[in-house]
Amino acid sequence: MATVYLARDRKHDRLVAVKVLRPELAAALGTERFLREIQIAAKLSHPHILPLYDSGEADGLLFFVMPYVEGESLRQRLEREGRLPVATAVQLTAEVAAALDYAHQQGIVHRDIKPENILLHTGQAIVADFGIARAIDAAAGDGPNRTALTATGVVVGTPLYMSPEQVVGDPVDGRTDVYALGCVSFEMLAGTPPFTGPNAQAVLARHTLEPAPSLRKIRADVPVAIERSVAKALAKAPDDRFASAGAFRDALTGAAPAPNAMRWRVGRRATIILTLVAASVVVLVTGYALRSGRPAAVAGDQVPSVAVLAFRNIGDDSTNEPFSDGMSDEITTALGRVEGLGVAARSSAFSFKGKG
Repeated sequence: MATVYLARDRKHDRLVAVKVLRPELAAALGTERFLREIQIAAKLSHPHILPLYDSGEADGLLFFVMPYVEGESLRQRLEREGRLPVATAVQLTAEVAAALDYAHQQGIVHRDIKPENILLHTGQAIVADFGIARAIDAAAGDGPNRTALTATGVVVGTPLYMSPEQVVGDPVDGRTDVYALGCVSFEMLAGTPPFTGPNAQAVLARHTLEPAPSLRKIRADVPVAIERSVAKALAKAPDDRFASAGAFRDALTGAAPAPNAMRWRVGRRATIILTLVAASVVVLVTGYALRSGRPAAVAGDQVPSVAVLAFRNIGDDSTNEPFSDGMSDEITTALGRVEGLGVAARSSAFSFKGKG
């Protein structure tokens, strides 16, 4: 529905992306109403939402200006890798859900969540085109403008990710974005969208009639709780889905297994480092116990205790967060085997995470 140009903002000497709507689309919508609607989206401010710098009309063309984001889209990563690691898929879904939850609280529904509209910057998700689909839909209205919009061949939404209510033209709310995000999450985990077909009509029919496939039948390492969360997001009736994107996020992150319970695919070097760190700590503590002559607690003695605080991920890649937590877990487990040493529970030690 638009052409995107890479441009330089000469006033601020920065690269920007300028999206120019197709001329026939601009004519069908009307300038004033579209720009009025786009101003609502421009007020959104969230770390996982691509902001809107500017918008306007020039020579009959409607345009809006966004930051230029270095990196790639989720679509590009999926085309390169197919399936993503479970932890990465959960992280990206949670970040998009957080952005959606914020926008929905402002009364704005995206209407076109798909991998192309999810940008990846320093390992984190940024949702693009927020409010654009809404502005087009609202500017079209229900009268002549709607007929003119239909004549342009533009459909608000993308067949692979459209909710059933969006397919049949019913009113939509935030739960339609939850459904679309469920489709994206399914694709990240399975390597394919939940519903495909030879043409758009076949795909849309499957959205309205068929239940989503089982994730675990496609990929066995997806935890059952995560499969259930994605399936709930893909429920046909809005009332059967999560009531909010925030609830979807909470269900997913709560269902994700603890770092020491998931089979993280870390490199050989990382595994060696983790093993050496854990072994070194155990050797040091055991040596101290032997030198002090108190390898075990006896009646009336005070048991020496330690707490393993959470390691801090100082890199820019948030996908390494589970590895830093995993180091703490491994050391806690190893120290628990030292005779006569008390080790604070993980829940107690991790309550200090981010506070020091």
